[in-house]
Amino acid sequence: MALIGYARVSTQDQDLSAQLEALQLAGCNKVFHGKQSGKSDDNLSKLAELVEYVREDDTVVLTKLDRMGRSLNSILETIQKLNEKGVQVKTLDGQVDTTSNNPMQKAMTQLLGVFAELEHSIIVDRLQDGRKRTGKLGGRPSKLTPEQRQEIITKHDGGISQSALAREYNVSRATIINLVKK
Repeated sequence: MALIGYARVSTQDQDLSAQLEALQLAGCNKVFHGKQSGKSDDNLSKLAELVEYVREDDTVVLTKLDRMGRSLNSILETIQKLNEKGVQVKTLDGQVDTTSNNPMQKAMTQLLGVFAELEHSIIVDRLQDGRKRTGKLGGRPSKLTPEQRQEIITKHDGGISQSALAREYNVSRATIINLVKK
């Protein structure tokens, strides 16, 4: 059983020394660390290195939970990966401690999961609202103009086959089928 530390600061001008000192005082045998934003690939590789390195019965120690990632969702995913390997997570500020079977700690971890789900829902809602407001609903632009769509429906109703319409308008037969279904 080893204590493995993880320290991160978001910008190059921030200092890691306080986190590193606290992790050493906590008894960490090895510390993974970096000066990267939570978004950067380098930070993700340091975290991936940590997840790859730890073994069953190890404990990952952080000064604060937010050092593990940018969003609560990504933090909980990492905690889940570690738990699946039989690795515990502990923060020095006492927010999370999966090393104990304390019901309060279990409840706290589950609450973090609920908040992560809420955070995700809020982000999705904001994205959808933004798309509606700008009219950019996503997806590939249609090959057919509204006028062409109406022409296709009229021609189909007049007896022209779906295959012939697909060739004429240079679209797939499935596009024609979907259009005339509406």
